[in-house]
Amino acid sequence: MEAMMPSSGTALASVRRNLLAGLALILICCWAVAGRAQESRPEVVVIHLNDTIQPISADYLARGLDVAAAQHASAVLIEINTPGGLLDSMRQMVSKIIASPVPVIVYVAPSGSRAGSAGFFLLEAADVAAMAPGSNAGAAHPVVEGAKLDDTTKQKLENDTAAFLRSYVARRGRDVSAAEDAVRASKSYSDREALQLNLIDLIAPDNAALLNMLDGRTITRFDGTKVVLHTRDARLVAVDPTLREEILDRLTDPNLAVLVLVVGGLLIYVEFNTPGTIIPGTLGTILVLLALFALNLLPVRYTSVMLLAAAFALLILEAKFATHGVLAAAGIVSLVIGALTLVDGPIPELRVHLATALSTGIAFGLITFFLVRLALQARRSKVRMGGNAMIGQIAVVTEPLTPSGQVMVNGELWQAESATPAARGEQVRVRALRDLTLLVDRVP
Repeated sequence: MEAMMPSSGTALASVRRNLLAGLALILICCWAVAGRAQESRPEVVVIHLNDTIQPISADYLARGLDVAAAQHASAVLIEINTPGGLLDSMRQMVSKIIASPVPVIVYVAPSGSRAGSAGFFLLEAADVAAMAPGSNAGAAHPVVEGAKLDDTTKQKLENDTAAFLRSYVARRGRDVSAAEDAVRASKSYSDREALQLNLIDLIAPDNAALLNMLDGRTITRFDGTKVVLHTRDARLVAVDPTLREEILDRLTDPNLAVLVLVVGGLLIYVEFNTPGTIIPGTLGTILVLLALFALNLLPVRYTSVMLLAAAFALLILEAKFATHGVLAAAGIVSLVIGALTLVDGPIPELRVHLATALSTGIAFGLITFFLVRLALQARRSKVRMGGNAMIGQIAVVTEPLTPSGQVMVNGELWQAESATPAARGEQVRVRALRDLTLLVDRVP
């Protein structure tokens, strides 16, 4: 009987093995539960629109909505802070928001932000419109900068824009009259005013509070379907702009685009003044093409483009012909006027500032004046190389001139002729050059 009983050490090892196996099983279960909890956590895709409304921001918004649809996110949160922008880009963005298979929340945030002009249309197009305390929205009257429109055309534009806003504001269940006032009367609303007028759905201090407030809310999509939002403690997935979008977004600033264009034109101008340097001309061509690509995304006046082309042509002609700065002055005036009126933007952020136009014109003018002055000095100065450069210089006779012989000038031996004989070591003055023979006179 005693032999058949297991030893105490063996029993203890068995207990330990059982305990370890139990602990491992518990850890595996906990890991699996945590994984399922993580997977069941709602996901919200976040898009940041902190810029003007233009083609690059429209492409970025479309890409973010596509990401949300591909990941089957619970919602898309668009944080917006914009002064407005182009009507065509705004219409594209509104269409994307309305057609999104994922519910879209547009949130004017953080505090102090605005959804002005075209941004107001995006706010009202959302399934859920929200604002942070201290933000504002509105002032959405359509503007055509630089164009003198007759009353009928202005009325057509205003009516078309108002009708576009009404077409989806009513289906969103918001106040059509108050929304239309933002277009026709350029009214702007604070967060509390917008909430009281039923232009937005709620006010929230931050993203987390907004998503928690929306959790469990039933919303009506644009097609009439009912959807219950699940956004409490959601995992936020930010869609960041690509490098291409960041570069092009910076270049859609008309002031930067004009600076790049002028710098590129200046480098090409330097290449014309000093042919063969290659690098300024190559780099200038690249900058000009890059600026033209960026300006192609903006509403550009073609008359202003012609003024800029004329300015560069006049400055190049100044380098080739001695007009004493007349062509350069005309080129600078054309450059300033062309740059100032180049972009036909509806808001100040999409126009070239007066300071930018003046600074580029004046800087270009000063550099042009400097280059022209160097060119004039070069034209007036004597030739400093070849036989003609020795006319008037003193030479020393190395082989007697009777009347032909040799002289040394500037360390070089030349054949020379003199009307009067000159002995070795005497000084003579060079008065002319005939073929490869210097004509000299004795120095008294």
